[in-house]
Amino acid sequence: MAKKITDLVSWVGKVDWELTHFHGDEYSTHRGSSYNAYLVQDEKTALIDTVWRPYDKEFVSRLKQDVDLKRIDYIVMNHNEPDHSGALPELMREIPDTPIYCTKKGEAIIRGHYHRDWKFVNVKTGDRLSLGKSTLTFIEAPMLHWPDTMFTYLDTGAVLFSNDAFGQHFATETLYDDTVDPSELMYEAEKYYANILNLYSPMVSRKINEVLKLNLPLNLICPSHGVIWKNRPADIVERYLKWADNYQENQITIVYDTMWQSTRLMAEAIAEGIRNADAEVKVKILNVAREDKNDILTEIFRSKAILVGSPTINYGFSYATAGILEMARGLKFKNKKAAAFGSFGWSGDAPKMIASRLEEAGFELVSDSLKELWVPDADARGRCVAYGEAFAKAV
Repeated sequence: MAKKITDLVSWVGKVDWELTHFHGDEYSTHRGSSYNAYLVQDEKTALIDTVWRPYDKEFVSRLKQDVDLKRIDYIVMNHNEPDHSGALPELMREIPDTPIYCTKKGEAIIRGHYHRDWKFVNVKTGDRLSLGKSTLTFIEAPMLHWPDTMFTYLDTGAVLFSNDAFGQHFATETLYDDTVDPSELMYEAEKYYANILNLYSPMVSRKINEVLKLNLPLNLICPSHGVIWKNRPADIVERYLKWADNYQENQITIVYDTMWQSTRLMAEAIAEGIRNADAEVKVKILNVAREDKNDILTEIFRSKAILVGSPTINYGFSYATAGILEMARGLKFKNKKAAAFGSFGWSGDAPKMIASRLEEAGFELVSDSLKELWVPDADARGRCVAYGEAFAKAV
């Protein structure tokens, strides 16, 4: 059923408690998610976004309980990835002549997904739609995080419908940020930024500063995943500006894979060396084959420097290491230093190859790679400790 947010706005989305992975298997959702859609009812009625296709019939059925579908005058699609537009075909079977307001690229994406000739109305930044006493204003936000993305601002109540921006994969029936564990919420918001939006950080900074210059009052930020930002919504905006500015904390993360524990022993000795050289730095050690890949990428996002290690396997390195390096390359982390290490039995190619991948991913190499033969003995362990000390001083 609909949940009232303001006098004019109701939440009509779907909470997905069972969701464990998103974008195929690319993103882990340990705390579920939601697909937030909003109904704005003034003299005219607008529906903002829909839900993912598996819930399309449920969505339309519930919507019918809240409003006569024929009284929906406009559908606003802020972004048209299937988790937001998936219920459109089911809805449009009921109200096929209802105009769909979206960007020009949004129309192209909807047509590309559903191959339907619906009544599209293309909008751009500054365009307005009167609902009676209230007005919707559209703000294009390309690449936050698809080229079709836009925000919609409702003047009555000062509500920003931001779609994926400011979102989190976080399931809750209570809707608001001040009704959930704040540390869990902020972690999911940061994880979302690190894994989905970091690539587009320059666009994030430009768009937020552009919106701030409009001096719009802001009481609520209503994203399309997770909670509604009600308690000081400006705080999450400030967080985004920090995250978009080549973000880093005083942290060094060691990411490794291991076959017979040799590379693990190297990682632990390197960590000891880092702590010897800098007692203030936070050091995290993560096994890339066991830890969640998106959590690893979040720790990389937080770090000022990383070390990546793998044993040499078939003249290469482990597939789990290769996967995380490829994901890191795609996210284009900035202003982070790195080095590579690993154990070997005969060829010893992995550290050099990893170092090359790190450079391709935009990391600055600050030391030569380190490799040790077979299981590290006391002397090898000492070299690893010294390597960690030197690395800490270099960063």
